[in-house]
Amino acid sequence: MFKALPKLAVVLAAALSLNPAARAAPVYPAKPITLVVPFAPGGTVNLMGRLLANRMSEALGQTVIVENKPGGGGSIGANFVAKAAPDGYTLLLATMGQQSILPLISKNLPYNADKDFAPVALFSTVPNVLAVSRDAPAKTVAELVAYGKANPGKLNMASAGIGSVNHLTGELFMFRSGARFEHVPYRGAGPATSDLLSGQVQVLFANLPNVLAYVKSGQVRVLAVASDKRSESIPDIP
Repeated sequence: MFKALPKLAVVLAAALSLNPAARAAPVYPAKPITLVVPFAPGGTVNLMGRLLANRMSEALGQTVIVENKPGGGGSIGANFVAKAAPDGYTLLLATMGQQSILPLISKNLPYNADKDFAPVALFSTVPNVLAVSRDAPAKTVAELVAYGKANPGKLNMASAGIGSVNHLTGELFMFRSGARFEHVPYRGAGPATSDLLSGQVQVLFANLPNVLAYVKSGQVRVLAVASDKRSESIPDIP
């Protein structure tokens, strides 16, 4: 599991139907579709959801409405879809966070990730990057680790919520490096990135599209790409 953590995998999923009659419904889609994004606006999953909704609307000839339902590391949106009618008209833009990580670390999830959803398609995978605020006291990974060891808890590490991919990537980084940051969970990567820009938090394992424009403008520094190879978008970053 940990080898997969550094990448955000976005999967389109639907509430699972065990009723054969549902498969005999009129030609799909016969009405608008709701695509639930389980995070706040501004993050990578939200951007992908709106891109996917536009493409689906064009291809299917029906309106696809994006509905943000943030909170609980994505579990609130996932639960909403799990409890929806299993007719294909309420879809979830799911990530590894609420489908793979939360079931392992949460005892009281209101949904069953294995039984309540039917995967439709893998939409994209996106690398995470180790991003720091412009005034963070580190310009390399080694400097960040050294500071995090010498000053445990002094730097704040943002995430899109407890159990999100960037949260677990950050925890794995701290476990392996010995550095300690104070975890600050948000309702999505969008608000987390906003506070990284303002310096309210200093560390974020961000999905690359979240911070790419800010990296190019010098507002955020990226110290490393959390994947097995460099990113074509920022090839100079190790």
